[in-house]
Amino acid sequence: MFRRLATPVVSAAALLFACALPAIAAETPPPAANPVAVKTTFGVLNGTADAAGIMSFKGVPFAQPPVGALRWQPATPPKPSTTPIDASKFGPACLQRTKLTPRELAASGAPPAAVSEDCLTLNIWAPAKAAKPLPVLVWLHGGGHTAGTSSLVFYDGTSFARDGVILVSANYRLGLLGYFAHPSLTKAAKGAPLASYGTTDQLEALRWVQRNIAAFGGDPTNVTVFGESAGAQSTLTLLATPAAQGLFAKAIVESGYIWGKFPTLADAEKTGAAVAKTLGLPGADATPDQLRALSGEALIAAQDKLPPGPIVDGRLLPEAPVTAFASHQFLHVPLMIGTNSNEGSLISAREPASVLAEGSKEITAAGKAYYKAEAKDDATLARKLWRDWTFTVPSRWVARQTGREDATWLYRFDYVPERWRTTHDGVDHGLEIPFVFDSWAKIPFAGAILTDADRAETAVVHGCWVAFAKTGIPTCPGGVEWPRYNGADDTVMYFGPVNAAKSHLDTDILDAVEKARISKGVLKP
Repeated sequence: MFRRLATPVVSAAALLFACALPAIAAETPPPAANPVAVKTTFGVLNGTADAAGIMSFKGVPFAQPPVGALRWQPATPPKPSTTPIDASKFGPACLQRTKLTPRELAASGAPPAAVSEDCLTLNIWAPAKAAKPLPVLVWLHGGGHTAGTSSLVFYDGTSFARDGVILVSANYRLGLLGYFAHPSLTKAAKGAPLASYGTTDQLEALRWVQRNIAAFGGDPTNVTVFGESAGAQSTLTLLATPAAQGLFAKAIVESGYIWGKFPTLADAEKTGAAVAKTLGLPGADATPDQLRALSGEALIAAQDKLPPGPIVDGRLLPEAPVTAFASHQFLHVPLMIGTNSNEGSLISAREPASVLAEGSKEITAAGKAYYKAEAKDDATLARKLWRDWTFTVPSRWVARQTGREDATWLYRFDYVPERWRTTHDGVDHGLEIPFVFDSWAKIPFAGAILTDADRAETAVVHGCWVAFAKTGIPTCPGGVEWPRYNGADDTVMYFGPVNAAKSHLDTDILDAVEKARISKGVLKP
């Protein structure tokens, strides 16, 4: 899908995340960690508490292992354990390639230390003492539905717990193990949800939270689901999934993309049959037992044969999310949604001409007229326009759909750490994450790049997310008002060197791109 130059360009986010590899590869318990136990409906969890009184429980099973006969089955609750469960260390990431391309590194952070098909675990950070039930954030990681894990250091939930919000992060199946259809699997399913098994994992994690989070001091009626990139697309998908009704009260979408393939079940079955044939099975006539006998590694190696991500099966996912949002058939909850200023960092290694060809002559002409001096060459223009049609325009479009009836807030993240401003053209894909989580302290070497201004901006951004989790309104520290979104004012919260609410930010080019995408049938009016 992505054509690369001989010398790939790695984004600033990828370079930063690569610095975290030593910590990811060999996690060590925090110093002076004290044991702590919590009883859940599935057994007693033995976790740890740090000196500041923040409890953490890691590698907690939230579903039965999706192996053997349970491969390509909807996630099901774990069996209760009669013995205490060690929750002091992270579980393995879901099976994936451990040698990532620069693009995958930028999107998902870093290769996990260990991978396994038995991977459906979650992690919890919570204060040891709470005077009243606390709000809960449930994080879905990025990685293009083919990579990533919930245990990366910049997803550490300590700062959220310190500020009175319980943070839960969950794994979900990836690649062909998470998103796959085949005629024989459809026939055997007998009415059960099909194809989007990674989505069923996310739903099961949310059900686990509903059943158990009160034992950690959490409020099951005040759960916010949020994610970045593929995790953001997953959040948009959950908003369009009837089975998610009642599992969360709010949502946050960071760099989400709502269009894309979203294949139908019939199309996915054809591709699945082709994958089976490639792997030595009798194509569409392969049996479920034959498919489940394939090695997970072989399936991961073949995952490029099928576009990863949710599949419209007509059971779990009745229609593509873009259709659901256009017809207002989505879950009506308060929503924060936004993008970064250099999402185009994901395609820095591609030939500009091939990127611009994905758009249209009208979009290219409008971009050249609008960006002028900013688009000093075709590579810069391609990054800006790809950002616009892939992320910025769809996010604004979603905000317009939801903002008609529901409380919605739109943002643009353009705060580049001060020491990177002469070398980086905006905020790369994923670089808002350590600001949101206030997790810089967990990232090796990050302290060497941060200034006092960077830390102050982190406090503002993190505080906005904390406020939304608590109240459903992003009341940000520092007194900067973030108005609700409406189509008439087209107001976006601009996080930059100066934080401010801005109306009609880049409206001319965004309107032009949106009009062109609607004419191609990618977006709905």
